Amino acid sequence: FLTSDIGISGSNFLLADSGSSCTVTNEGNAELTITPPKVHIVTAGIEKLVPSMAHAVPLLRLLTRSATGGEITQYITFHNGPKRPNDADGPEECHIVLVDNGRTKMLADGMEEMLRCIRCGACMNHCVVYKHIGGHAYGSVYPGPMGSVLTPHLDSLKVANKQTHACTLNGRCEEVCPVNIPLPKLLRALRAESWQKKYEPLTNRYVVKAYAQLAKRPRMFQFVSSCGVVFMKLFSRQGWIKSMPFTGGWTRNRDLIEPESKTFMQQYKASKKAKSSGGR
Repeated sequence: FLTSDIGISGSNFLLADSGSSCTVTNEGNAELTITPPKVHIVTAGIEKLVPSMAHAVPLLRLLTRSATGGEITQYITFHNGPKRPNDADGPEECHIVLVDNGRTKMLADGMEEMLRCIRCGACMNHCVVYKHIGGHAYGSVYPGPMGSVLTPHLDSLKVANKQTHACTLNGRCEEVCPVNIPLPKLLRALRAESWQKKYEPLTNRYVVKAYAQLAKRPRMFQFVSSCGVVFMKLFSRQGWIKSMPFTGGWTRNRDLIEPESKTFMQQYKASKKAKSSGGR
């Protein structure tokens, strides 16, 4: 850090009226990147621009509280360009690079709500999918619910359409989002677009169509579900399934948990019958 000629940093917020760049860290690494080098280069998405300090402060409060639950993080620094003649330290040059990279297309595609994201991570903390598979499974810089919406626009939906399915649409991410991004709605829209453009594998399309037919016939659905439970138990060892036909993509990296002996409907009917008998 101390001998570098150029330091490159991101920015949590850019203040339009003063040209200041705000960084938020817990380790102070941003300050080491920015202060000692002679040249400071800021790269930030166009959505990081806010009108003034008065607009940045409420967002900073939301960011730290939603990310860690604390009042404030360890380092919140506003960088105001090159050092002045009497300043003890700071860069001699400062350059700000505004990055689009699909962001204006998000505006055109009706995904402008995603640009409100302040990268607090609250959606990931409450995501049941992220909790079980972790961040690396998403295969991109941005994991979790926000990444499942953002990455298809940064990398293209054709490349990242699988991420849009890493969601149960339970809505917990939307409930905790401090800037009220309707993540489930945006994910559904991306899934619909992916389906319409035929980015989904042909096998997936057939499976969905078959499921749609089953879902219309409750008795057949329950019968197939029961058969599925029996089939999965054939491959279970000590409560876990390490390998099974048609699940190579999953069991290659992790084990499947053994299913319950009865389906939900079987358990529900048994419970209902028991309550009815007890009432008599």
